[in-house]
Amino acid sequence: MKKLIHYTLLVIACYLAYVVISLSLAPPVSSLTDRKFTMTIQVKDWQGEYHPFVVGPPNRYWTPSGRIPPEMKWAVILAEDSNFYTHEGFDVKAIKNAIKYDLEKKSLKRGASTITQQTAKNLFLSREKTITRKLKEIYLAWRMEQELSKGRIIELYLNVVELGPMVYGIGNGAHYYFGKPASALTPRECAFLAAMLPGPRVAYNPYKNLGKVLRRSNMILRLLRQKGVLSEGEYQAALAQQPNIAGMQRKVDKSIATPPVFTAPSSAKNEPAEPPADAGPEKTPEGESTPSGEPPAGGQQPATPDDTGQEKK
Repeated sequence: MKKLIHYTLLVIACYLAYVVISLSLAPPVSSLTDRKFTMTIQVKDWQGEYHPFVVGPPNRYWTPSGRIPPEMKWAVILAEDSNFYTHEGFDVKAIKNAIKYDLEKKSLKRGASTITQQTAKNLFLSREKTITRKLKEIYLAWRMEQELSKGRIIELYLNVVELGPMVYGIGNGAHYYFGKPASALTPRECAFLAAMLPGPRVAYNPYKNLGKVLRRSNMILRLLRQKGVLSEGEYQAALAQQPNIAGMQRKVDKSIATPPVFTAPSSAKNEPAEPPADAGPEKTPEGESTPSGEPPAGGQQPATPDDTGQEKK
């Protein structure tokens, strides 16, 4: 019995040592403070193959924070991570609930990842579902919160999320589904894209489950109204709008049948990036560099999520 206990403790000690070494070798995140910084990551197509993807201004679909509609930012915050402005990269309560759920189901199905954790995973880690990867994800998310502003994290997140077959980033998604740049998205279209984030391949694939996506987008619009992001008139107008996604079946079939567009790191440079906004950063209340954790209730338009470009020190 003593040998078994000693062996178990030795295995645990070795694993903890491995985790500590892995965390010490984790990639630095300080470079991400530079909004001109560019890196290449690997993204997966719907056939399971990996391809290089450029993160940064050289990508023709890269959308800087100032050109992402406030409704788009608040849609993902309210739907995906309502405590985004109060946590430091990870949500302890959500993690506890996820651990309880996973133990009951004897699986690793519920991740409880915050927006910061998802950004860390998309930029630096694999998609494997292991405890070690989750620990790395939490550590990198914590480091990102120390180095980056919330607005920079949202900018990175929205430019790398998957929205379709080899459709990564809000700029690519806006062109793919609506034939327009992200800056021209309507509140309904913002909610529609945000509704797809939990599972654009199957569960919230608008071609296979359009009704499900629309119902979730209605829920997101309701959250935007309740939190004061949309006025009553804007809310009703958004509900009345039917997203124009005609020809989506043709697009999906074509994307699946042909090789992905990102066949080399330089492929994102074939077209010029959108010109920078001339008007400077979007408006925030005077004297504030970041908004509060939640937009105010009622009809008053809340501050745009931390778009001043200032980074944490």
